[in-house]
Amino acid sequence: MLDIKFVKENLELVCDNIKKRNVNADAKLVVELYNKKNSLQLTLDNLKNRKNENASKMKSKLSNEERAELIEEGKNIKNEISRLEEDQKKIENDYTNEMMKLPNFTHPDTPIGLTDKDSKELKKVGNIREFSFKIKDHVELASLLDIVDFEAGTLVSGQKFYYLKNEGALLELALIQFAIKLLVEKGFSPYLTPDMARESVLRGIGFNPRGNETNIYSVENTDLCMIATAEITIGGMYADKILNENSLPLKIAGFSHCFRTEAGAAGLATKGLYRVHQFSKVEMFVICKPEDSQNFHETLREIEEEIYNKLNIPYRVLDIASGDLGNPAYKKYDLEAWMPGRGEYGEITSTSNCTDFQSRRLNIRYKDSDGKNKFAHMLNGTAIAVPRVIISILENFQKEDGSVDIPQVLVPWTGFSVINPKNKK
Repeated sequence: MLDIKFVKENLELVCDNIKKRNVNADAKLVVELYNKKNSLQLTLDNLKNRKNENASKMKSKLSNEERAELIEEGKNIKNEISRLEEDQKKIENDYTNEMMKLPNFTHPDTPIGLTDKDSKELKKVGNIREFSFKIKDHVELASLLDIVDFEAGTLVSGQKFYYLKNEGALLELALIQFAIKLLVEKGFSPYLTPDMARESVLRGIGFNPRGNETNIYSVENTDLCMIATAEITIGGMYADKILNENSLPLKIAGFSHCFRTEAGAAGLATKGLYRVHQFSKVEMFVICKPEDSQNFHETLREIEEEIYNKLNIPYRVLDIASGDLGNPAYKKYDLEAWMPGRGEYGEITSTSNCTDFQSRRLNIRYKDSDGKNKFAHMLNGTAIAVPRVIISILENFQKEDGSVDIPQVLVPWTGFSVINPKNKK
């Protein structure tokens, strides 16, 4: 959330930022509602003062006629206050809803463009393997190896659900342990988070928990939602807290299951494990002082790159365009892994510097050395989103007979270095 004082003083700048980010928001309406809210509050305060004056006069020695007039005046004031308080609730709600739509500001170096096609490629890392045989995609490989059951997932839960089994299940556990160990060695505290959070927490982080455009599963007749990332539950832990400056930075590695409706997602590029309704993920999360967030953002990207270098998966780094940032991010990097089955790169991680956008919405502050409370900066980054890493491993390390080599760094966790076919072609 932006500072309303900043919005009022820099209205054209805020409107221009909304346009760059391709967001449905109206900064002028926000300012209009804010002014109307304040004007109404002033009117209410004056009426409450008149009510107090009326009550004070009633204690005086009055004639019956004077008392009757004051009683009538008091009733009218009370009714007017009641009517205006109803108006105030509506305006306050409208103001909050419109204010929440305003996106974070955008890093000056961010590429300007409306879609992911406008993102800037910063570098490519790793060698794309040339195959001497006809390659298989991960869906075909998973069937040969008997490690994923899409049919059972569809039967039990519906489309875009799946079972990992046999070496597939062990591979997920290996990836999670590999990532958590690496992050712990880098000073992150490991957390296993809840898989549900209150709507207020989702809104604070920047997700839209309900409505036609939501990507979130809501639990009927409650204010709970299934989380889309551990970023939600980790950030929510610190809502309305004032942290000690000496405790910063906070570095947390959170494991959770993630749930996304993925409404409208279909097609060759999203088949199989690439875009699913439920998956496991290890998320990095940092709360720090404002002056440190830019460096931490680069650190999170470097950790992501280290992970995929260790896994020996070819990837490229993108500086994400303004129109594809989402509301919370000030700046965002994506890592896209090479996926031979689709013959192109596919997103495998992202890391965002959200500056004070989320901390203002969740009221997360720290007390500095001068005793002043300041809003902290918050960052997040994917360490491992399991299904897409499995895609990358299966497709990049496949052999002609359908077997798949396991990256050496995972072997201590899997207990095997190759997955061999079990089913006939």
